[in-house]
This record gives sequence, structure tokens and C-alpha cells, in this order.
Amino acid sequence: MSTSSRKFSVSDLVVVGLMAAIIFVTTSFIKIQIPTPTGPTMLKVANIICLLSGMLFGGVRGGLAAGIGSFLFDLTNPAFVSGAPFTLINFFLMAFVCGVISTHGKHIGKEILFNIFGAVCGCATYFLLYIGKSVITLMLAGSAFSAAVIATAPKMITSSINSLIAIVGACLLAPLFAKALKSTRLYQNIFRRH
Repeated sequence: MSTSSRKFSVSDLVVVGLMAAIIFVTTSFIKIQIPTPTGPTMLKVANIICLLSGMLFGGVRGGLAAGIGSFLFDLTNPAFVSGAPFTLINFFLMAFVCGVISTHGKHIGKEILFNIFGAVCGCATYFLLYIGKSVITLMLAGSAFSAAVIATAPKMITSSINSLIAIVGACLLAPLFAKALKSTRLYQNIFRRH
């Protein structure tokens, strides 16, 4: 039985919970919040952990950790609480896409080309969803498309910077963590083959 067809185990839940907690804490404490005319945005390093979750633990586990950790942060911050459901989906898909690509076959977090491609695709997915939602929200409020795109420029800039930091950071750290994790019992429980 493959890991994708078996049910979630206690080990899976531990990994999702632990990584979600790390994402929540890094989002809470290692960030620069930036006010913009279309709502606040942030420069943060938590996106590195989101991508690492996917690279190291696969699309579903990584996606759940990234989505839940980011969602919980939004719920505790009045500036972001209204966007919490979108955050859950956007960050889930970011780490999910990254994880599906980077853990393809037996390359669990160790194959640099899979990691880079996965990280780029994950960040591109997030960017399109995040900016698309911002543009659509402004258009529903009465803005023309071009005006909505211009108004979201600060979010595009910060999201691009976040993506670059996340891709470089996650791709540098993934092989190190994969090597250390591979010998642990928890990791073996998650990726055991039946």
C-alpha cells in the first residue's frame, strides 16, 4: 500500500501539528507588517517553513501544516482575520503543489531540481491566488481591472520578495533536514511502505 492511499496515522498528525505550530510562531514573530491601500501585507520567513513542510513531508501533510498554521495566525490577528479562509486554502495549495512535485518518486526533500521546481510552482500558485483574490475583491467593489492591478502592486512586490526568500531558503535547508529526518522513527513511520 502506498503512503498516498493509507489513512493518516498518529505520526502524520504529529508532523502536521508540529509544522503548523512552527509556521504559526514564525509568522507571529518573524515578520514585517506593511500597510497598503488594499489591506495589510507582510514580509516574512514563514513561507520557508511552508515550502519545507511540503518538501519534507509530502503534499497533503505539508499542505495541511502550511494552511492550518497560517490560518491560525490570521485568526489571532485582527488585520487578517477576514481573510483567514482564503489563507487556509492558499497556503495549503502552496505547500501541496510544492510537496507533490518535490517528493515525486523517492526524492523526499533531497533532490535539488525537484525541490527548486516544486518551490517555484508552489510559490507561483500562492502568488496567483493571493493577487487574484485582491484584484477580484477590488473589482467587485467597483474598481476597473487596471486600477485594481495597480492598487495591488505593493502586495505583488512583497509577495515576490517572500517567494524569492522562501524558494532559496527552503531549497538550501531541505537536503539538510531530509538527511537528519531520514534516520528518525517518526519519519520512517510516515514514509513506510506496506
